[in-house]
Amino acid sequence: MAGTILPLALFALVSTITPGGATTLATASGAQFGFRRSVPLMAGIALGLASLAAAAAAGLAGLLLAAPALELALKLAGTLYLLWLARKIGRSGPPAMKTELARPTGFIAGACLLWLNPKGWAMTLGAAASFAVLAANPPALALLLGTTFGLAAAFSLTLWCLAGLMLARLLRTERQWRRLNGALGLLLAASIVPMWLP
Repeated sequence: MAGTILPLALFALVSTITPGGATTLATASGAQFGFRRSVPLMAGIALGLASLAAAAAAGLAGLLLAAPALELALKLAGTLYLLWLARKIGRSGPPAMKTELARPTGFIAGACLLWLNPKGWAMTLGAAASFAVLAANPPALALLLGTTFGLAAAFSLTLWCLAGLMLARLLRTERQWRRLNGALGLLLAASIVPMWLP
């Protein structure tokens, strides 16, 4: 069984560790607030991805294919949410400054990020289709995919948050902080482009 699950684990790890909206947000939160205060965000993202993978495996993919308007609404909501987060990050300064980003993004916002992110949908729907043979029925596949993607996301987000923490130790001036936050905000906004490409 371990031999058959390994490709799924690798797929989940590669999918979650590559740069995107969630990883950029984890990096920004680590730099701005530190690891401990970023844990609720990372837990929300990991649980959001786990529940999304479980839902995809349980058959929610059929609903999206049957209702293209729902998929478009999901893309629009995801785009607006990510642009709002990108603006908040991009306008923030050093952690001590009173800015719009006065506290870390929380658990619920992290979970919503994945449910509104078409990249997350594409990743989990692809996994549900590709690895359906690993389970005897949809509930078992939902449990397997949810667990795998949740653990992979937790690991990946931890690495990205720690990278943000290391960046924070290198930054000494307000100007350096503004440049980092501006770059992270732009990266988050840029992560929207692939969701609109065919």
